Amino acid sequence: MQATTLALVGATGGAGTTRTAVELATMGARDGNDVAVVDAAFTTQGLSEYVAGRIDPDLTALLTDDADAALSAAAYPVAGTGASAGRSGFGGGRGSGTDGGNDAPDLPGRVDAIPARAPFERVARAKTAEAARKLERRIDEAATTYDAVVVDAAPAGSNEAVAAATTADRAVAVRPATAHGRDATQRLRGRIADVGGSLDATLAVERPGSGSSDGEGDHDDNTGVVRVPATEPAVAAAPVAATGDDAYARAIAAAYETAFDASLGVEFPEPGLVDRFTP
Repeated sequence: MQATTLALVGATGGAGTTRTAVELATMGARDGNDVAVVDAAFTTQGLSEYVAGRIDPDLTALLTDDADAALSAAAYPVAGTGASAGRSGFGGGRGSGTDGGNDAPDLPGRVDAIPARAPFERVARAKTAEAARKLERRIDEAATTYDAVVVDAAPAGSNEAVAAATTADRAVAVRPATAHGRDATQRLRGRIADVGGSLDATLAVERPGSGSSDGEGDHDDNTGVVRVPATEPAVAAAPVAATGDDAYARAIAAAYETAFDASLGVEFPEPGLVDRFTP
């Protein structure tokens, strides 16, 4: 059965899309699913930071020079998820060679990244319309091997971002939990409608130290909105969703269910009296 594919599309740059994609995928693995995170943000290449070790080949190579290679060639375990290179979804072993650290949890499922990490010249070739069509096929390929696929996409202004938003079964905006982020989501919705797509939900990500944000303004989005509280932003701190049971992990679980329109079996302990009445 084909997996559900999800495009996470940043409403603005720096919205936290890549980190949120990794955390959602990790929550899916915590529930026993094998999840792939596919990089469709070729300019920033942020997903590569969540893979330890050498990345060769990367996704852009599979869209250009190594178009005949299987997607398995560019699948690498996400550090911190307890997956060794030998557990890679395609029988890896040529990936990072990391087990995510000795203290990494052994999740019931796995999280593989299919990152972009390439020189400018190859990135430019991977951003063409022809390469975008190949990306669409790579997303479909991932759906035949994994239980779920999360595509990390930049704001819909490039061929690869449009391919992600229109190919995936569902598209979800990721925005800062601010009035500016809310306005940017409205613009993103219009852009995606222009290419024949639509947004299924919005994840509003709070920033560390930002304090209160746009609150009830979320309801202006006219789609389901899940607020994701701030967490330690450092790549080395991810993925929190692997073991956490705090407000952030709970929000990621709620975001996963909303984004995929699915139910998770992950159970969280009931909050104590102090937690319930702490603002």
